[in-house]
Amino acid sequence: MNFDLKIIHGRIFDGASKTESQFDIGIVGDTIVTLDDLSAASATTTIDATGCIVCPGFIDAHSHSDTYVLLEPSAASKIYQGITTEICGNCGASAAPLNGTYKMPSDWLDKNYAKPWSTVAEYRERFAEAQPAINIALLVGHNTLHAGICGYEPRAATPAEMKTMLQTLEQALDEGAIGLSTGLAYPPGSAVPREEIIELAKTVARHGGLYTTHMRSESNDLLDSIDEAIDIAERSGTRLQISHLKASGESNWNKIDPAFEKIHSAMGRIALGSDRYPYTAGCTDLDIVLPQWATYGGRDAILARLRDPEIGARIRRELINKPNDHWDNVMVGSTQFEAFKGKYLTEVAEKLGLHCVDALLHLIDADDLKTGGIFFSMSEENMWRVLAEPYVSLGSDGSMRAPWGPLSHDHPHPRAYGSHTKFLRAALDGRTVPLAEAIYKMTALPAEQFGLQKRGQLKEGYAADIAIFDPNTLQENTTYADPHQLSDGIRHLIINGRQTLKNGKHTSQHGGRFLARQD
Repeated sequence: MNFDLKIIHGRIFDGASKTESQFDIGIVGDTIVTLDDLSAASATTTIDATGCIVCPGFIDAHSHSDTYVLLEPSAASKIYQGITTEICGNCGASAAPLNGTYKMPSDWLDKNYAKPWSTVAEYRERFAEAQPAINIALLVGHNTLHAGICGYEPRAATPAEMKTMLQTLEQALDEGAIGLSTGLAYPPGSAVPREEIIELAKTVARHGGLYTTHMRSESNDLLDSIDEAIDIAERSGTRLQISHLKASGESNWNKIDPAFEKIHSAMGRIALGSDRYPYTAGCTDLDIVLPQWATYGGRDAILARLRDPEIGARIRRELINKPNDHWDNVMVGSTQFEAFKGKYLTEVAEKLGLHCVDALLHLIDADDLKTGGIFFSMSEENMWRVLAEPYVSLGSDGSMRAPWGPLSHDHPHPRAYGSHTKFLRAALDGRTVPLAEAIYKMTALPAEQFGLQKRGQLKEGYAADIAIFDPNTLQENTTYADPHQLSDGIRHLIINGRQTLKNGKHTSQHGGRFLARQD
């Protein structure tokens, strides 16, 4: 048999097994067709993987690359980590369906796109036209759905609006979305009753999808939020994925064991998974610190409150009551002020001659709520414990970037460039789970959790998504101060049979696909 591509002499980790294997891999088109000794077989292209580890391409279980993949089809920050598939549409925000009054998150909204889209089907067309390197699967964001139909005010949907939401969700699932995500810490989802989520999740369950959630709280009310997530899954009958499992704030670090207990208990009743990134800082818009009452109504309404002398003074009073050291662990991310990128809020306040609260309010006002915030609030010990839990897969919680082009000018969290590389390096160095288990957490486990058919394993008949890396040179290079740095050590990357990385260099061979729920 003549193969289009064969991979020989590598150390094989198939994604599902706990042990290393030895075999060659034969690929025809986009599919793995043979796992055997292929020393006598002919192939158009042969990759000699001597000294390298060969495994399935990694699946980023939690990404926000929805629209960025249209702008930077190379997906550079991800492919240089060995990532071949991303799960998008997380935390309640998705690229589609776009309706009515909904406005995309600011970092998506302020970019220029070649063509508009509204439905999932139209988004898939834009994806195909962009010809990305990487695969994606798309969740429907609840905040996207709710805001587009009901607006941004803190209220539940009316019966008529609920009917429209259910119909819109059903259409999105029919067009290939794999489930529903919530961002219950963010408006308008933070004001929506649980029953609305349950009704939507029932539709997801009927379609065989899953429910993922950025819970209402990952800090003071963490345990109650886990209870809510489990209740939604039990009452709707859908699979549950708890996004970026953590206990934020030092006073909450001791809640990680009760959190584990709740999850372990629920796993006997529901299908449940989770994901996590290997960093102790989170990242979101800096205005997340505003009092919840001030966050409703959309961007214009929030800015109007900040700029109203009386309401702005009330917001300041509520923030300034926080302990002084509360602001010590806050770093400014993306902002129009180049000198403040990657600087702690305390440094920015000192340069401006302001109290930390006033510096914060100045930034988010001047940036029109587009300021990024990086929050150092988690325990490293807890982080490694979460990552070792058998149901936890790797999810960067970061959208793709590149050190060039339209996505190179902001200041992202380093997780966008280094999550999978960092975790893999830790496994190689004996600082977390064994190597085979680490690979499982980035391949077969997320493929199972998100229902990705014939992905995540080196197996005959499976998609030819394959990472080949040098264990001696693998490392993350990104930092909080200088995040736009590609990882090292991925020697070759195959995506649907296309060699996207060759000898550590991008080839411009893009084989990425939209992975629909029915696939």
